[in-house]
Order: sequence, then C-alpha cells, then structure tokens
Amino acid sequence: MKRLFSILVVAILGLAQNVFAQNGVRASYKTDINIISVNDMHAAIDNMPKMAAIVDSLRAMDKSLMVISAGDNRTGSPVNDMYSDASFPMIALMNQMGFTCSAFGNHEFDSGQEGLARNINESAFPYICANIFADPQLGIQCEPYKFFNVKGVKICILGVVEAEFNGIPSTHPNNVKGIRFAPAEETIRKYMWLRNECDVFILLSHIGYDEDVEVAKKFPEFDLIIGGHSHTQIEGGEVHNGVLITQNENKLKKLTHTTLVVENGKVTGKSAKNIDVAGYTKQNVAAKCLADFFSSNPEFKRVLAQAETPFSSYEELGILMCDALKDFSGADIAYCNAGGVRYEDHPAGDFTVNDVLRLDPFGNSAVIVNVTGKQLRDMLIACKSQDSHGFPFTSGISCEVTYTDKQQSGVKDLKLFAPDGKPLDLKKKYKVIANSYAIITSDVPGEDQGEDINALTADILMKYLEKVKKVDYKGRKCLKEIY
Repeated sequence: MKRLFSILVVAILGLAQNVFAQNGVRASYKTDINIISVNDMHAAIDNMPKMAAIVDSLRAMDKSLMVISAGDNRTGSPVNDMYSDASFPMIALMNQMGFTCSAFGNHEFDSGQEGLARNINESAFPYICANIFADPQLGIQCEPYKFFNVKGVKICILGVVEAEFNGIPSTHPNNVKGIRFAPAEETIRKYMWLRNECDVFILLSHIGYDEDVEVAKKFPEFDLIIGGHSHTQIEGGEVHNGVLITQNENKLKKLTHTTLVVENGKVTGKSAKNIDVAGYTKQNVAAKCLADFFSSNPEFKRVLAQAETPFSSYEELGILMCDALKDFSGADIAYCNAGGVRYEDHPAGDFTVNDVLRLDPFGNSAVIVNVTGKQLRDMLIACKSQDSHGFPFTSGISCEVTYTDKQQSGVKDLKLFAPDGKPLDLKKKYKVIANSYAIITSDVPGEDQGEDINALTADILMKYLEKVKKVDYKGRKCLKEIY
C-alpha cells in the first residue's frame, strides 16, 4: 500500500510539473536545465554529424536539452558559402539537430540583406538580437529576446551582436544597408527589466570575451552569458561577478555543456564543461548523409597548383593573395586586411579550389586606387585600426610598424620600404590594389574611392595559382613589428 501511495505521489508531482511548464508558471521545485552551446562554427560541416551525435546522447538523458548558437554559423567553407542558396547547408544541419535559437554573428550578414532574410525563413529556430533595427521591407525577422518554458522554468534569452566597425558589424557595409545597430551595452541596459520576468536570465552574445566580462561586471543580474566572436577558448566556464561566461574556439572543435540548477525560481548552481567535437568518434547517420550530400561537388577538389613547401603563417598566405592581385592588375602595390586571410597554414602538395575559397570566402571584388605614398601609409594605418586580426599584408612594399603597446592598440609609427629596401617615396603616386572590404576600411582620401575592376579576389587567386603552377612562400615576410 505504501508503494502504491508513493507511485501516486510521484505521478501527481509529475502532473503538477507539466502544468507549470504548459502554463508558464515559475518553477517551485528543484530541477536541472541543460544547455549545449556553440559559437563561431564558421560552416564546419564535417564536424556537424559529430555534434549531432553528442546532442543525441545528451538528449537521451534530458529531452528538454537546449541547443544554442552564439552566431557566425556561416563563412568558412565553400561547401556552405558557395552553395546555390548560400548558407543553406548549415541551416539544414542545424534544423536536423533541433537548435533552440541562434544569435546573429557579424558573418550572418555576409549573404547580404536578401540572403539573410531567406536564411532566417529557412531556419526552424528563431534568431535573437536586440540591437538590430532593420527596414521592415527587408524582411529580416528576429526577436530582441525570447522566453522559453523548460520543465516549468521560465528562461529569458536576450541577444546582442557586435557593431565595432563604424557602428556596424564586421562585414562589408553594402551587406547592412537599411539596417541600423545600437551599441550592445546601451541595449542591454534597456532590457534589464526582463530580470524580474524570469527564473533564468541568459545573454546570448556575439561581442567578444573581453566585452562579455565587462557586461558581467556591470550587469550581475545575468545568470549566464553564452559568448562568441573572439573565438576565446574558455575551459568549462568562468564566473565573473557571479555570472557564468562560456565560449569556445572557432570551427566547432569544441562545444560547452552547461547545467543550471534552478530551485524555487532561482539559479542555485552553475557548472560548465567542454566536450571535444573534432575528436568525437560517433556520428549521427542522418546528419552525415546531409553533410556528404552537400560536400559532393567535385569542382571544389580541382587542383590549381602545387605548394612546394608548407605555408606556416597568415603572413605567408597573405603575401600569396597580394602577389596574385598585383600580378593580375599590373599595380605597383597590393595589400590585404589581416582578417581577410582565413587560415594560417597549408601543407605542401595540392592547392585546390576548396583551399582558395576557404582562404578567401567573402566574395570581395578587387579595387584599384591611385594614391601617394603618404596617402597609402595613412590608409594602411586606418585599415589596421578597423581590424583586430593585425596589420595588413602587402606585395610590392614591406612595412615596419611600431605599436603603442603589445596589444597593438594603436600604431605609433609606420615606415614603408620599396623592394630594393629603400624608403618608399611618400610624394610619388602609386597604383594600388586591394579587396573591396580593405579599401572601405582604409579611409581612402578624396572623393575618388577607387575603381572596381569587376573581378572577385578569390577568382584572381585561382587564376594566379593556375598560371604559376608551383608556389613556395616558406619564410616570406612583408612585415616587421616593433612593440
């Protein structure tokens, strides 16, 4: 009889729990909220079936598992970015996995306004961002915040994206015409009233680790910050001012499993651990079939040239990209923003179409400007000021840059040298070529902002590799940095 009574009590409590969940009433019992979070996946399609298998195993233990992305789901693999419907492969895999929601990262805007609106409509999960204000005619649908009822716990997720480059995210300005962005911290402050409307308050952030720490210092009301943008590998989670912060490096090498213990409407415990995705041996069969289907284009495997020695730095690959631009245009000088070089090493052997499109995935065109040496010097400094990845790489000149500090916060001095090692004539005019994004971030002087030569920089690099057939950039330098 006692056993029957116990069973009835458990059943009644379970029914009460379901009523709480269905009606959105705050939890009045103790429960665990489990969250899988990723950030800056950058179209790492090969790792998605592995992640799906991890999600399967955790969802078997907790069917209410939340799966959340802090943005930059795309840009990094031609399989995804060059697909006829750009970014659809990643979205299809995220849909298959059952993502709960995603932030906007700056690279979500790489498809342009129309592409972003289409990607949102294709997604079976909402995008959350409070500091974006888009022209309604663009059809870019997102929510500033969203409530989720999980096991009777009322969870509120608020989203923000970085707007570091002249008040917009780090993408080509043409991609965000008709869209306005507010500063993240200012936006967060306006939404702090949400704390009183939920049991768990989460910031879904694509503003970077340092900025997340500052938010935690100023807004201890958050229980958790799921971060992205800076690709910072946090071991498990870090607690700052009582706020748990999580983030992982890029390309879906790892994810974070966070557990929040909620008791009587309050978070009483927090823990987070990393799970190795790249090294995981199991794969979800359906996700693997999808990934294989999207990766089946043989054109990506076409060999363009042979790398006689390995590339071992961003600088060596950046010089290659600049050499291609200079050779194609007959310009005196070429340069490339450091952030435009998307990986830092390449083995000896085949250099394929896929390698080029991963190296330069943005679809930027080439632009020529005619400027004096002094103007070029100012442009390179301006380009660096807008790029946290480093100083631009060059061909046709070398640079000696002196920074104000070891963090490269500012440029104290810049000297330019001609190929013969002599100082560049700052009064002479030069024909200079760069990608369109680098030109826009370089504050080109005067009304003439250059001539777009209607050629994509990735196409130019492919033609260059096919022309030279063999490349060897081991030890090549264009930059001397002084701190």
